[in-house]
Amino acid sequence: NMNFLSGLWWSLPLVLFWATPRVTSSWWYMGAVGSSRVMCDNVPGLVSRQRQLCRRHPEAMLSIGRGVAAWTAECQHQFRQHRWNCNAPERGHRLLGRVLLRSSRESAFVHAISSAGVVFAITRACSQGELKSCSCDPKRKGSAKDSKGLFDWGGCSDNVDYGVRFARAFVDAKERKGKDARALMNLHNNRAGRKAVKRFLKQECKCHGVSGSCTLRTCWLAMADFRKTGDYLWKKYNGAIQVVMNQDGTGFTVANKRFKKPTKNDLVYFESSPDYCIRDRDVGSLGTAGRVCNQTSRGMDSCEVMCCGRGYDTARVSRMTKCECKFHWCCAVRCQDCLEVVDVHTCKAPKSAGWISRT
Repeated sequence: NMNFLSGLWWSLPLVLFWATPRVTSSWWYMGAVGSSRVMCDNVPGLVSRQRQLCRRHPEAMLSIGRGVAAWTAECQHQFRQHRWNCNAPERGHRLLGRVLLRSSRESAFVHAISSAGVVFAITRACSQGELKSCSCDPKRKGSAKDSKGLFDWGGCSDNVDYGVRFARAFVDAKERKGKDARALMNLHNNRAGRKAVKRFLKQECKCHGVSGSCTLRTCWLAMADFRKTGDYLWKKYNGAIQVVMNQDGTGFTVANKRFKKPTKNDLVYFESSPDYCIRDRDVGSLGTAGRVCNQTSRGMDSCEVMCCGRGYDTARVSRMTKCECKFHWCCAVRCQDCLEVVDVHTCKAPKSAGWISRT
């Protein structure tokens, strides 16, 4: 069975098509409620608890669809220079499900970033008044004090606590049916993703008073850009901790005693990752044949590492770039279009370039 994350990713066009308003918001809402059972029953990979939440909060599915799009784009950004780049060919999104079937570092990251994406999208929808079940953070009322003195809560503070609760109920529902090691690992990484969004909640203020003096401040809490969450979870991916199950089956211990015990903010995994060098359906690998590599780099995007020692082809291509940009008062930058000839290096395919499948 495919994990619901890849199922929802695969069915994202269906969710967005169903949930996008087309005439008026009142017409759309009545139609959405009436057809929510049909839509919710057609999203593959959902367990019964998720379908119940989908029917009860049909308007939230558009937000979840946006969350899926956001975390997918962020995952691809973070892995853009790596052999596994969080990508799948068109009509091949089930490959992501293959990655999630393993208990690897990549699976840990995907669970964390996807959980974070749902928190971010639901919280944003609350603040924008798109969900009937939530609004701005109700706890941010009255006066408070910080290092700069007294201020009044005002504006619309992001209701991230609601976003966390909804994401926990919806995303974790898939894992709560099982008590095995994989379920515990996924629940841990889901929670790490939710906590990451809350970590970057920041206080923003506006000054009121004569000539802009801060005799009175109005403040609110706002989420940071999702890229901050992605960057933070990327660091956690690089420092992910390999664990083994406790004998009583209630938690983890580190696989290597030299490493620290994982905290609630760390990502954990059980299995070592495959090398992702060749196309392999069983591990969800597209391989690196045809991937662009950097001839001068010594990092993961280098031709030596990206191409797995198979070598690379070089092609000279022409492309249009912006050049001779000048600043004009006030306030524009004008550039010319220049034709640039560059060398593009792409990884060679292995001798047998077809799909490997062990089943």
